[in-house]
Amino acid sequence: MQLHYRELGQGKPLLILHGLFGTSDNWQTLAKRWAETGHRVIVADLRNHGRSPHASEHTYDVMSADVLELFDALQLQDVTLLGHSMGGKVAMRFALDHPERLARLVVVDIAPSFSDMRHQDEILAGLHAVDLGKLQTRQQADEALAQHIPQFSIRQFLLKNLYRLDDNSFAWRQNLDALTMHIADIGAAITSVQPFLKQALFIRGGLSDYITADDKLHSIPALFPNSQVETIPDAGHWVHAENPDRVFELVHRFMQS
Repeated sequence: MQLHYRELGQGKPLLILHGLFGTSDNWQTLAKRWAETGHRVIVADLRNHGRSPHASEHTYDVMSADVLELFDALQLQDVTLLGHSMGGKVAMRFALDHPERLARLVVVDIAPSFSDMRHQDEILAGLHAVDLGKLQTRQQADEALAQHIPQFSIRQFLLKNLYRLDDNSFAWRQNLDALTMHIADIGAAITSVQPFLKQALFIRGGLSDYITADDKLHSIPALFPNSQVETIPDAGHWVHAENPDRVFELVHRFMQS
């Protein structure tokens, strides 16, 4: 699948993969900053998200294959691959499948272990509660979401996916049916017989439980023996939005190593 992407700057390549219900737009501000430090930064929309094509399949194997197609199309080699949440698992899958294409790996607030996706039930319920056929304003969409999602910041994040068609009706950029059908696949563990031996940086939010103490001791070093885990104490799962300066600094320093 040919993924939609945006490109900034020149230099050593950095490819960024967003998380579930996100888009490449979520990383644009940090992408610009890294591009200004002498990097060719590519931010991609994963399948069934943003402006990339929709498909019925949504597993880490097919998403890794999508990323490989993008690597080949852009003739990328010695890349720093960064992924957040679901995008972090895609990045891990790709690193284990194609280590020769990477210089290093950055994973933001996700571990290779199984993720219980029941915490997404209310988000999916909220998204399905928005009746696109009757929707006239974004405020109406927010009100429908609020019946299931009380957090304003999460609703605003989700509403970034809502856009108008040529006939002035609304649509979601993400493939909601496919993501709902494959929500268990999105929580699947990343496994491999062979570990990724190059350097890897895991960034976790101190207020998040997506990377546990057990992950730091077992699941991460088992697959990524040359890894380090850095914690940003005052951030939750959306680390890059809550403390972008610290994420910028950690990744910049890691890419210079």
